[in-house]
Amino acid sequence: MAKENIKEDSSLKQIVSLAKRRGFVFGGSEIYGGLSNTFDYGPQGIEILLNLKKLWWQYFVHKRDDVLGLDSSILLHPKVWEASGHVSNFNDPLMDCKSCRSRFRVDKFLEDKKGENFCVGKSLDEMTQIILEENYKCPNCGSEKTFTPARQFNLMFKTSHGASEEDATEIYLRPETAQGIFINFKNVSQISRRKIPFGIAQIGKSFRNEIMARQFIFRTREFEQMEMEFFCEPGTQGKWFSHWVDYCMTWLINVVGLKPDSIRIRDHDPEELSHYSDKTSDIEFKYPFGWGELWGIASRTDFDLTQHEKFSGEDLKYIDQENKKKFLPYVVEPALGLNRLFLAVLADAYEEEKLEDGDIRTVLHLHPKVAPVKIGIFPLMKKDGLAEKAKEIYDSLSEHWYCEYDEGGAIGKRYRRQDEIGTPFCITIDYNTMEDNTVTVRERDTMNQDRIPVTSLKSYFIEKL
Repeated sequence: MAKENIKEDSSLKQIVSLAKRRGFVFGGSEIYGGLSNTFDYGPQGIEILLNLKKLWWQYFVHKRDDVLGLDSSILLHPKVWEASGHVSNFNDPLMDCKSCRSRFRVDKFLEDKKGENFCVGKSLDEMTQIILEENYKCPNCGSEKTFTPARQFNLMFKTSHGASEEDATEIYLRPETAQGIFINFKNVSQISRRKIPFGIAQIGKSFRNEIMARQFIFRTREFEQMEMEFFCEPGTQGKWFSHWVDYCMTWLINVVGLKPDSIRIRDHDPEELSHYSDKTSDIEFKYPFGWGELWGIASRTDFDLTQHEKFSGEDLKYIDQENKKKFLPYVVEPALGLNRLFLAVLADAYEEEKLEDGDIRTVLHLHPKVAPVKIGIFPLMKKDGLAEKAKEIYDSLSEHWYCEYDEGGAIGKRYRRQDEIGTPFCITIDYNTMEDNTVTVRERDTMNQDRIPVTSLKSYFIEKL
């Protein structure tokens, strides 16, 4: 069937609508009126998250002989965050509107007005002065010149650790997974007997008290990271930095299936660099609201291990027995936000097509390895043994792939439901099936249909999927 693309760039509103309608993402605590900036991942959403994590782990851990896995605790000793600099440096510049008491990030507020990276290198006083001179209005209530001076606000969530309130120690929910890796470097190095260079990878939840939580799941207070710290000899970090930038780009394009023109590499200017970094590059994705950071690759020098050695009193140096050397390794860190990748995958795959008959088809062109459901299975009718035959095929194929059985509504509507969740293939069991044991297999992107013997379905999908 002929088709025409009528929507080159999907809007965030369309993505949010599809996510709710088809069970990808729900607002958190909806039956109680919702909880700002929290989200639940539905039946289709959790499958995509699991697929992405599995693909990342295969490519960054199992495929390599120089990376090992870890799952560190969310709750860490409070001195970890003193050593890392999060207690003193992990801040956002904020201002309040005196009229409505709304709170805003000063840098993001100005960059929305002036353009990307406008605030790089500017002090709190300078940003405050610009806002006052420009007579900007509060985006919430419209008042002018009612902003407080900009100030720093720590982003870590506090909680208590202890059996009683009187004896409790104030600790933090981790704002990143990296520090759990650094404080386990000595453990992993000793038990694995791995020689430098090698990496430690983990997938886990992090928490940041973001004031400017916005743009759906792009910036949230609770999120999941897929992060790796690669330990190397000082002086070799530049080579490994380039390696990991290329490796991450290749994974996004060749494994996840993002379009090459949807992503780009942006190198940080010297004044942008974090206190621990001597070089950082972001892989950015063109989201419906513009370019935004997807993946950060940072050369962290030996800052973290030096700090943890200093604050803990432990010797964290690596001993190179072969060359009779002892040193603190340098670290290159590729850190990817799983939820941002999820949003990028949906936005990149979303398309509206105008078909030959004038109908509009919404389809997600997801890579088969990312798609939540691999095969939709439909009996043409519920009667005459078609449903029983369809369930027999479902039972056979679901041993190998995640399938969905659907017998409700017209066959065209069932195809459209699967198109909207990105299912690569659908099987229809009709009356001819009962005569010659063949079925119709319909491909999502082209909508082409092939007649395949039931006995050949497994080998057919092994080749296709």
